[in-house]
Parts: sequence; C-alpha cells; structure tokens
Amino acid sequence: MEEKEKPRLSRLTAILTQLQSKRIVTAKQLAERHNVSIRTIYRDIRTLEKSGIPVVTEEGKGYSIMEGYHLPPVVFTEEEANALITVEQLVIKNKDQSLVQNVSSAIEKIKSILRYSQKGSADLLADRIYFGGNNKQEKTSNNLMQIQSAIIHYRLLKMEYQSLENKQTTRNIEPFAIYSINGDFLLIAFCRLRNDFRHFRIDLIEKLTTENETFNPHNMTIKEYFEKNVKRQ
Repeated sequence: MEEKEKPRLSRLTAILTQLQSKRIVTAKQLAERHNVSIRTIYRDIRTLEKSGIPVVTEEGKGYSIMEGYHLPPVVFTEEEANALITVEQLVIKNKDQSLVQNVSSAIEKIKSILRYSQKGSADLLADRIYFGGNNKQEKTSNNLMQIQSAIIHYRLLKMEYQSLENKQTTRNIEPFAIYSINGDFLLIAFCRLRNDFRHFRIDLIEKLTTENETFNPHNMTIKEYFEKNVKRQ
C-alpha cells in the first residue's frame, strides 16, 4: 500500500534531513520516498532555498547541502529513539571490535540530544532487549573500520591472511565491498596475487596495513558483481 502524502511542512523537514544525511540525492529518489511528483519536489527545493537553506544543485546528478552547513540537532520520536537502542544492542553482539566501539560511540552522542524524558526510557529499553548468538561477546576481528575507510578512499591494503586450510599468504588487495553471512564479515577485493577478485573472511586477517598507494575505482556495483559471479558458476 502506498504511503499517503505527508503534510508539506513535515515533508520539507524530512527532505532537509535526507539532504544532510547523504552526499547527493536525486529528485526522483525524493519523489518516490514521499509519494509525490518530481514537479512537487522541485517546488519543495525552491521553498528550502528561499528560506535560506543553501541547497546545491548539481546538474544531471541531484541535490546536496553546501559543505559545512549544519542545522541544530533533530528531535527524535520515541519510535526512532527505540530503534537506535535496538540497533546498538544488536551491534554489541557483533564479532568485530572496531564496529562495536564506533557504533556505541556514535549512539552515545545521539543519546546526548534525546529529550530528558526519552533518556530514562532508552536506558530501560537497553536492559530489556536481548539478542541470541555470540553470548560470550567474543571479538574475533578488529579490522572492519579500517577496511571501510580503504574502500571509500580507494587505498591499497596489505594483509597477512590465514585461510581456513591454515595456508598463510601475504597479499596486496584492492578492497571493493563487504557483506555478512552467518555473523561473519567477508571482504570482496581484487587480489593482485591472483589477478582476480577474491573473498576473504575478515576474522582470518592476521595483520592489515593501509598503504599510501591508491587504485582506480572498480566500475561496477556490488549487485552487478554478484550477478556476474552467479552467472560464472
């Protein structure tokens, strides 16, 4: 069932939040998100501009907010605050230490802008949510944040890798994407040793170094990667 059109003020606020949360947003994405016409989005963008919001229009690409511009923190609804607490408890079970630390730190900052009445509720809810799996909260890797940084900056990684067959190799890799299966993170990367894409379990990386060398971006999406490899099998 399609979402009913939001009141204009509510929609303008939501559009502004989206513009602040992404590098660039297209009119089509905004129209589909709010169930309105693209022409309506054009009018909304002009309204934001007239109100003093520095919306940057990139021809043929979309919209963004001028770099360095920030509005005061948004106010979370009770449901949004509860969702964040749930996400935090879910992430705590994750096996990668760097992910747990950074998500917990980010959510702690978010909690600092909750309304006073919401803070007590957040603490209560955190004590009443339980996710099974990894109950000992074991941490088997500490590389996820470093790998993510290398992906977005196209930085070469050098790693010492211990395979499931206990074969140890040193490889230079061009990180491409990350996905998760059964609680384990896997890295898709172009391996210069094998001259092809390979999958690596992050918890089997024994040592990881970010090199100064950069590489050319791989011109495909992760969806295209999987479609290509499924056809190859």
